[in-house]
Amino acid sequence: MKHACLARARRTCAAQIHRLSAILAIVVGSASANVGLARTDTENICDHAAIRAARDQDVPVDVMRTITRVETGRSRNEAVVPWPWTVNMEGEGRWFATEDEARAYVFRHFKNGARSFDVGCFQINYKWHHQAFRSIDEMFDPEINATYAAEFLRSLFVEFGDWSKAAGAYHSRTPVYARKYAKKFDQVRARLDPAPPQGTRVRGASLADPFAPSNTSAGPPGSLVRLAPKRNAGQLSLFHTSRRGN
Repeated sequence: MKHACLARARRTCAAQIHRLSAILAIVVGSASANVGLARTDTENICDHAAIRAARDQDVPVDVMRTITRVETGRSRNEAVVPWPWTVNMEGEGRWFATEDEARAYVFRHFKNGARSFDVGCFQINYKWHHQAFRSIDEMFDPEINATYAAEFLRSLFVEFGDWSKAAGAYHSRTPVYARKYAKKFDQVRARLDPAPPQGTRVRGASLADPFAPSNTSAGPPGSLVRLAPKRNAGQLSLFHTSRRGN
């Protein structure tokens, strides 16, 4: 009798462990799936912003989608995907998991005097183009970032009459660098995958920052991603004190 009770107890315990293991597997699998979906949504942010800006500014969609890949692309599953929370700080490029991490990184370096850095889907350079924005926070906004890039590319196309040459000038006015960039642009454009389905939510524009500088200085024509020696002048921060809603 004693042995029979022990056997039943063991079977009951084993069954409970099996059920708990199954539940744990479901929970872990669901969490992993949610993480994967969130990552996929983030990977689509730049494409959706690029598509909207391209249509609004009369720029070919594939041109915009190619530029964001050349600027921020990472290899994933044999494809190059853009990443909105990319920062190039004075020549050192980094990808961040979240916007908050990217902003904190820029804020820290900005406070220490950095001025030549690129942010967002189209890697807009603060030193040369900050006068077009109300804050660095606004420069990070995917749609605003993409719209400015599209306007700039359209103006370069009017100047050069060719999208590859416009892409080269987007990077640099120095011929040797422009040609190298244009070559890479052409290669990525030729391998471009189909556009993702519409639907990823892209956050909207922010309210004007009352502490942002007047930004009256004009930068030189040329690349949005151009790097230059850092400048120590300017405000300590151009970030909004309150965050926008997602």
